[in-house]
Amino acid sequence: MNFLSFASQHYLLGTIFALIYIGILLTILMENRNPSKSLAYILVLIFVPVLGLVIYYFFGQDLRKKKIFQKKVFKEVDIYNEYIENYFQDSEEALRHIESELGSLALPFRQMFNQGQSLPSIGNKVKLLNNGEEKFPALFEALETAKHHIHVDYYIFSNDDIGIEFTNILVRKAAEGVIIRVIVDDRGSRKIKDIPKILKNAGIEFYRFMPVQFSSLAQANYRNHKKIVIIDGKIGFIGGINMDDRYLNNGKYKLFWRDTHVKIQGLAVRELQYDFFKSLSFVSKKQYKLEPVYFPELDDIQGDANISVISSGPASPNPYNMEAIVTAINQAKQSVKITNPYFIPSEQILMALELAAISGVEVELIIPAKSDSYIVLHSSFSYLKPLMKRGVKVYLYKKGFVHAKTVQIDDKLAFVGTVNMDIRSFYINFEIAAMIQDIKLCEQMKEQFEIDKNDSVLVDAEGWLQRPKYKKFIDSVCRLLTPLL
Repeated sequence: MNFLSFASQHYLLGTIFALIYIGILLTILMENRNPSKSLAYILVLIFVPVLGLVIYYFFGQDLRKKKIFQKKVFKEVDIYNEYIENYFQDSEEALRHIESELGSLALPFRQMFNQGQSLPSIGNKVKLLNNGEEKFPALFEALETAKHHIHVDYYIFSNDDIGIEFTNILVRKAAEGVIIRVIVDDRGSRKIKDIPKILKNAGIEFYRFMPVQFSSLAQANYRNHKKIVIIDGKIGFIGGINMDDRYLNNGKYKLFWRDTHVKIQGLAVRELQYDFFKSLSFVSKKQYKLEPVYFPELDDIQGDANISVISSGPASPNPYNMEAIVTAINQAKQSVKITNPYFIPSEQILMALELAAISGVEVELIIPAKSDSYIVLHSSFSYLKPLMKRGVKVYLYKKGFVHAKTVQIDDKLAFVGTVNMDIRSFYINFEIAAMIQDIKLCEQMKEQFEIDKNDSVLVDAEGWLQRPKYKKFIDSVCRLLTPLL
């Protein structure tokens, strides 16, 4: 190959590369996404071109409006029409009851109902489950009662002691004739090993949510972050605890793992069931009819919990979980208590917390002092200064790693689920949370919040402002990187 031939070929490659770059930059601009996120990707593409292309391909593409999620929405519309037709009237009456009890604090219930995102129910039973030590025994006991079906949807399902015990129960129940369907996130459950084979051999339906394959690597950024189980349409579990040994706190792992789950009995379980069928339709590429056996009448269950279940994700036109939380914070009169492991708040969350604090509401926040993500931890630290200047009390959890994702408003309303306080949970991942009004539950969560505060250190606002500049610099750099996470 002579010099002219070599030069001409590389000129052609350079031209193609430049056109690709221009196309990507124009795409980012035309998507009208969050300005800081757009700017972050543009800067990466400009200053580290080759690496920038790789980062954008894996993490930067906005696939929420692409065909893959449009198909999910179309299937959801069919399922939703059937679901709403059956239960709309009951939920409208339930909503009026909730509004009579909560007043303005019922606004997020109304907001989600009006958008068709949740059908509230009353008279549920709910039980708080702190950490794996309480969650797993309660779950396994409930699984043993299954007569017709067990539906499982987990972000992390590991092949370890607790995962094997869970698998053995499912296999045994399948042998008894119970219908079992399992969905796991392909990336989160990468340590599941040979459990899928065991489940399938037992006649259990098993699905991987959006398998990470070379042909679909751009989709790998969109994950199913849920942790729910439904038993016979009567009992449901939802919260932050995955199927993994680290949540047991039995000494196998050095780090204590603090988390929250709830067990629900009553009509609110139909919301979990409905959400599961949406996910099942997506992963199985099948259309399911919502048979009555999956949505049983539950007149025998008499509780005091009023509940709406809120799901959101890249297929959602709006960040419903964030909207509900912001609305609830804005209605607070006495207190806001938030526990969250990944605190990278949106502008809406940040503003709501600051306004609540300067309005005289006691706003308290518990986040980890140590984390499984260095970048996320230090990015979280960068948000503390403006919050504390407005009067928000910040506690750094010292006992271990706090993974609970809870919000408590006026000790009357609680959110428990999978939703982190970050852009990934609000816009990218498939998430789910229960919005609960229950006096006993809120009192128990208040007590647990005080325990967690005792296991934390209150951040001194003045001392925080006087930290070494290099620490502030690290926090600021990590904050710049968070739009890419």
